[in-house]
Amino acid sequence: MKFNFFKQFFIAFNFLILSGCCLAQVNDTSFITGDALPDAPELSSRGDFKVGVRTLELIHKNQADVLHSYRGADPLYDRRLKIEVWYPAIIPPGKTDLVTYHSTLGLWKDSARPLIPFSFAGRALRDAAPDISSGRFPLVIVSHGYPGSRLLLTYLTENLASKGYVVVAIDHTESTYPDRAAFQSTLLNRAKDVLFVLDQVANMAKPGNTNFLAGLADANNTALIGYSMGGYGVINAAGAGYSNQLDSTFAKMTGGSNAISVRNSHNTAFKATYDARIKAIVAFAPWGMQLGVWDAEGLQGLSVPTFFVAGSLDDVSGYEDGTKAIFKGAVNANRYLLTYENARHNVAPNPPPAASLKPGVSFNEYYHYAEPSWNEYRINNINQHFVTAFLGIFLKQKDYGKYLDLPVLSNEKGWTGFKPRTATGLELLHEISK
Repeated sequence: MKFNFFKQFFIAFNFLILSGCCLAQVNDTSFITGDALPDAPELSSRGDFKVGVRTLELIHKNQADVLHSYRGADPLYDRRLKIEVWYPAIIPPGKTDLVTYHSTLGLWKDSARPLIPFSFAGRALRDAAPDISSGRFPLVIVSHGYPGSRLLLTYLTENLASKGYVVVAIDHTESTYPDRAAFQSTLLNRAKDVLFVLDQVANMAKPGNTNFLAGLADANNTALIGYSMGGYGVINAAGAGYSNQLDSTFAKMTGGSNAISVRNSHNTAFKATYDARIKAIVAFAPWGMQLGVWDAEGLQGLSVPTFFVAGSLDDVSGYEDGTKAIFKGAVNANRYLLTYENARHNVAPNPPPAASLKPGVSFNEYYHYAEPSWNEYRINNINQHFVTAFLGIFLKQKDYGKYLDLPVLSNEKGWTGFKPRTATGLELLHEISK
């Protein structure tokens, strides 16, 4: 009896402590996800702009509903997409650029991982007026993993907005935590969602439009950022067509649908979808190579500058037969591959939210974000640094070459932009187009 009492007391005590941590994460704004650690590399610090954030909803009408395909026929539906937009903003007197984001742990219709709402703080002001005093800003579109959320990379989206970008992150319908559906929807819609959002933002940003983005976003100077299935989507949206093997697999999954064939490199119609507004992409742990999604012909279609990021032990997208193989095969692109030695798949998201630490919450919620060998806050800062350098070069023509012209292995010689003794466990490869 005594043992059970003390055991129960210990569990309850720890629950209170962890619950307090969750509240502190939202209410204590002295350090927020995305802030620079003492050992953060040079370009990870926030830029000169204050940041605003808004939530918008878009409707992509008459899309193939492959979740209900029957004998090769696809009914049509209106595909609703929620997007989060971060942008340079004006913070009025008496206001602070702080925001509370609301997200969800768990998976829809999964009793082992029930949906758990949680909140966390960010450095942006909700619905702030845009700062149009500096002209138009390059556009960045962000695509999350499966399942995921438009709020999965706020450390990066806020950071880029503070440096003079309009950043749009998509909630991919049927691929988020609250609405995760069968995989064929994600396979089909990732690249299509990205290109649709690009078109929509371009229209909203036209001078004279009543939308707040009018005159603010420069859609003709766009970068795409994708993580995992988002990486799969942005590589395709930027010109790398899918393989015949994916066509065949997709048809089996959907009872004969060929809706994905328009994104196939062997389809003559695919090249007509190439979008010259896309100037660069960042692909974190892109999925599909080890399962035959990409072939040599398809990867040759990727010609825009590309920055790949991967963990050397990635057991979801693969490394040697995954991200690194995509990097090697994209022979027509000026491309980089940043590798976190001994990291697995989670080289892109925010750190684990405090809600994932509560007793009784599935281990999978913590490990949806965490890395076994790396501090996620540290990964976030390094990503901020390199993405800033890469996009600065190719979207803003900044003189950031020294931050990418580095020895291959960080352990052998210090890397420019890193404090002494802090550049360890990293590799950066660079190949120019053939």
